[in-house]
Amino acid sequence: MDPSRRGVLTAGLYSVALGIPGWPDLVGRFEMLRTDPRMRIGMAEVRSVMAMTERISDLDDQFGGRMARPMAASFLVNTIAPYLQADASEEVRKAMLSAAADHCYLTGYMAMDERHDSLAQSYYMKALGLAGHAGDHLTYCTTLRGMSVQAVDLGHGSTAMRFADAASAASPQAGPRMRAFLAGQQAHSAAQTGDKAGALYHLGIAEVAMEQAESKAKAFGSYDPSSLAYHEAKVRWELGDKTGAITAMETSDRLRYSVYVRNRVRMTGMLAEWKLQAGRLEEACADWHRALDDYPTIQSGRADDRFRSMMAMVKPYQGNRHARELYDRARPMAKTA
Repeated sequence: MDPSRRGVLTAGLYSVALGIPGWPDLVGRFEMLRTDPRMRIGMAEVRSVMAMTERISDLDDQFGGRMARPMAASFLVNTIAPYLQADASEEVRKAMLSAAADHCYLTGYMAMDERHDSLAQSYYMKALGLAGHAGDHLTYCTTLRGMSVQAVDLGHGSTAMRFADAASAASPQAGPRMRAFLAGQQAHSAAQTGDKAGALYHLGIAEVAMEQAESKAKAFGSYDPSSLAYHEAKVRWELGDKTGAITAMETSDRLRYSVYVRNRVRMTGMLAEWKLQAGRLEEACADWHRALDDYPTIQSGRADDRFRSMMAMVKPYQGNRHARELYDRARPMAKTA
């Protein structure tokens, strides 16, 4: 049984028209859980939740959401939920709510990676509520941005733009890296709706903010130049600039940290698809071979999407030696998809 469904969340169909809980409406209004007087927690328990979330995030980056999410869901039900009901000081309670919000956001992201999109949306809504009660602006905005990523990934550009704009509006005091993080998503969402001027405007904001962020300090594990190059690639592709999109995606691939194995499989597969559509068959096959090097270790619905797309796209080219070799190599891996 999936622990995430044991009374913690109820997931229906993915809702395009989902309302966005405003920050002022959430702060201080989250329904308080019944306190268990037999348990009291302190900052040590908060730190343990934060550490566990970080470790699970590392596993997700390396192996994909299908491998890591059951662990996250179980930890949410069996450990975090009782902590939220435990007796605690106000400082500790807010810190635990914030840690729980971040964990819910991560679990939602992994559910999205598995292609359990309605379940992911439910986790995201729970994360927004927890973040609001904790006064955690960062996780609130990050979650809205995650909801935008999910919407644009499903082809709902207008919904993605609504979430991205809400995230940006809720973070007026954000630092440069967070501004780049949010503006990059706004650019991608705008491009999907056909708003070229808006897409280029937000991409310009993201580029300036990233320059400011990189001049101050490197931030491994957050929005970085590879992520910005990916957003540039998606914007250019949506706006019809195939050559520019391929170049930007190659830049993203070159700058990506090696620990992000799941993303490397997905993005390399996407790059290969674009190259094939641009008539660059042999280059596409070479990129797909790179994706297949890591694919057997990845448990990800979105990576499986790229695998199935590769098999469908390369099959008509079996008269070409490079395409035939790729197809023959990939066929035994099809069971993993």
